[in-house]
Amino acid sequence: QVLSLFLLCGWGWVSGQIHYSVVEEAELGTVVGNVARDLGLKVEELPGRRLRLGSEESLRYFAVRLDSGTLVVSQRLDRERLCGAAASCVLSVQVVAENPLQLFRLEVEILDLNDNSPSFPTAHRTLRIAESATVAARFPLESAQDPDVGTNAVSSYRLSPNSHFSLDVKQQPDGKLFPELVLERALDREEQPEVQLVLTAVDGGSPARSGTAQITVQVLDVNDNAPAFDRTTYKVKVPENTPVGAVLLRVNASDPDEGPNGETQYSFGVHTSDSVRRLFALDPRSGEVRVSGALDFEESRFYEIYVRAHDGGVPEDKGSPAMEGHCHLRVELIDINDNSPEIVLTSVSSPVQEDAAPGTVIALIGVKDSDSGDNGQVRLQIAKELPFKLVSSFKEHFSLVTSGPLDREKATGYNITVRAVDSGSPQRATQKTFYLRIADVNDNAPNFSSPFDTAHIQENSLPGTSVFSVSASDPDEGSNAKLSYSILDNGMQDVPISTYFRIDQDNGTIYTVRALDYEQDKVFQVPVEVKDAGSPALSSTAVVHVFVLDENDNAPNIVYPSVPKGSAFHQAIPALAEPGYLVTKVVAVDADSGHNAWLSYQLQESAEALPFQVERRSGEIRVAQALRESEDSHRLVVEVRDNGTPSLSASVVIVVSPEESSVQDFSKSLDLPQSSPEETNLTLYLTISLVSISLVSCVMFGLVAARCLRAGGASWTVAGCCRGTGRKPASHFRGQMKPDGFIKYLDVGGAGLTSQAQNYTSCFSPMSDQSDFLFVKPFSHSSTAETVAAYEQVASTLASPCDGQAQPNTDWRFSQTQRPGTSGSQNGEEAGAWPNNQFDTEMLQAMILASANEAADGGSTLGGGNGTMGLSARYGPQFTLQHVPDYRQNVYIPGSNNTLTNAGGKRDAKNAAPAGGNKKKSGKKEKK
Repeated sequence: QVLSLFLLCGWGWVSGQIHYSVVEEAELGTVVGNVARDLGLKVEELPGRRLRLGSEESLRYFAVRLDSGTLVVSQRLDRERLCGAAASCVLSVQVVAENPLQLFRLEVEILDLNDNSPSFPTAHRTLRIAESATVAARFPLESAQDPDVGTNAVSSYRLSPNSHFSLDVKQQPDGKLFPELVLERALDREEQPEVQLVLTAVDGGSPARSGTAQITVQVLDVNDNAPAFDRTTYKVKVPENTPVGAVLLRVNASDPDEGPNGETQYSFGVHTSDSVRRLFALDPRSGEVRVSGALDFEESRFYEIYVRAHDGGVPEDKGSPAMEGHCHLRVELIDINDNSPEIVLTSVSSPVQEDAAPGTVIALIGVKDSDSGDNGQVRLQIAKELPFKLVSSFKEHFSLVTSGPLDREKATGYNITVRAVDSGSPQRATQKTFYLRIADVNDNAPNFSSPFDTAHIQENSLPGTSVFSVSASDPDEGSNAKLSYSILDNGMQDVPISTYFRIDQDNGTIYTVRALDYEQDKVFQVPVEVKDAGSPALSSTAVVHVFVLDENDNAPNIVYPSVPKGSAFHQAIPALAEPGYLVTKVVAVDADSGHNAWLSYQLQESAEALPFQVERRSGEIRVAQALRESEDSHRLVVEVRDNGTPSLSASVVIVVSPEESSVQDFSKSLDLPQSSPEETNLTLYLTISLVSISLVSCVMFGLVAARCLRAGGASWTVAGCCRGTGRKPASHFRGQMKPDGFIKYLDVGGAGLTSQAQNYTSCFSPMSDQSDFLFVKPFSHSSTAETVAAYEQVASTLASPCDGQAQPNTDWRFSQTQRPGTSGSQNGEEAGAWPNNQFDTEMLQAMILASANEAADGGSTLGGGNGTMGLSARYGPQFTLQHVPDYRQNVYIPGSNNTLTNAGGKRDAKNAAPAGGNKKKSGKKEKK
């Protein structure tokens, strides 16, 4: 019989869930319902949201079509196999959607199809009934079995027409029908020893199905008392963990007959199912019911046992068959907490971004417990220290969400242990652990190991020489921690810093682009930027102070006497000059600094013994022994050599010619040339300018000092004064602090920071055009307070001499052991003195004249661009003040026997005594 399949498509909300129904045996591809429409999802969004079924049971029988959003049948549905004899067959279907992650629960009811006919356990059965059976006696028959349920189950029985029996059907509380034969007319074995009956079972399907059983009734002779049970129904409650072999109860039936007809034996009734027979055993003699298998409350909460009691009767050949009685035993199980909860991870979003907002769904978790009551009540737990929490979505389903900020740099991932605990006694628990990886976000900028670094490099190093390697770290990972280094071009004398240095963008090594010249640039500030590869990229900067170390690459330059190359300088002296007479003075300078600029003078050896000697340090040429009247001119070759390695030198040829004249007459012939009116005006202008600038500087310094004292009170410091406002700091002070509070680098300048900012030129002569001051002495052992005190001392020193060319403070004077020399000390005759800044007018005119002569001859100058007589002491980063060469002891005033000497430490100290008498004469000319 072919039944047409039809679809019962209806949906509704049950406990807030979508409910579908579909008939069993529906064809594959049959539409169960439109999930997308019922869930409020748009069909075009389904592929992007990856709509899918979430459980194995759902995937086994159903599928979701992403093109239409419908739920279809994907495998044969057999209600009898899925749900057995259960009245309702409902399958739970889980639907998962992503972006955002959502879980939906559907219920699909499998409707029964009348595809099974009723059948009897025994197709042919024989009943033995005594002829003495009374009218209305009842004889239970086997019930037909139909796997279908509801209206498709067995709904009625029919008995074939006969003259002795009728059919009575009893309906049990659970809806089952038990057919019974009812004796309507007394049997007579002699009249009819056997009755043939046909029992038909009919279900309620449309069309109806039926099944038959053949019943043969054999009429026996009389055993007219059947065993009778004490009760027709027995009930017993036992725990589900009752051990095998335990006695549940004892049934008892009595038979008033005597002899074998009164001997009762017990057996399972025909209505007892095979599953019950496997779990329970019945003693045929005692009537004890024992447990013979493992009971499980979760499989069945109760069992129905039908017990049959029959007597021994007499041998059948004598016509007295056994009689039987029946009772019903109901065994109810008590639930024991014997099942641990089960945890099902439906979906886990791993990895999760470390910037995920609180409340972000990380995982969907389902739990179930086969126990009932409190034993089946499950709660989930996770460790409190984790930045996550559990949120109940609906019954037995939870969402794991973030409860706080995540930081991959503190934890790259979490081992999350989810623990499920039921409410039974004793409690049973289950746990499941999964790893959640935290994805990195570029939330950390690279960090240099030091924001300020110092490097040294020898001048004239080849391009590509490694200078320094900066190092930075980034706690991020992947591309967010991939660092690249670059040099920021802030310009240096309008020349980009990149023309001097380059950096390896991968390892941070700084290389030179070209050879460096200490005489041109002594220190560089190289700003380095490190940037990661994140999006957006983060960066930080550091500054590397690169100090250029001097090399002896400049030979001494003879300033005086200045003669063309290959020519000789002629100097006349009195023929009667006595030993010690100053013939002339050789003045030389060296563009290098430090030891490389320490100069020494000597006479080259000649074939004849010369009556002259040269002072090694000062360059003064004096008569060593009395001249003979017969002596002609003398050719002196003066060699000037520096103290570098290798040593460089220069030489000048001086021809000394004795003349017949007294010393006094000769001295009178050495008058300085008269100053022109233009030179006199220039001196006046320079003097006025110097005084004006000094006054303005003093006033400004006084205002700043007053402001700082007013702001800071007694605790005034330079640093406190400088941070008093939000304006850009003045360029007069620039420094670098170490992390421990010590000053690492200090730069003080009146002009802007340039490459020549390494000159200390305090209150120069009027020809000086540079006013920078650089204090490069290391401060590694000085505290910040001591440094500030040094600032104040320098500031007071700069302020006081600005009224004129005043005498320098004796604190800056070299001790005897600090003077330049091969051994660190020398006698007083060789050591030059510091210059006396109180020049008279004759000295000032001589310096102006010498400067003009050198400008016309193209000769070198004393100091880098500061004029001939600019008293400049340059020192590189490798020297302190104690190592500065004393150039000023080598300064010679042309036409005079004087050298610049220091007057001590007081302004009223006496000037150094002149070697000749020309100073007084010149002073008279100036007064005129």
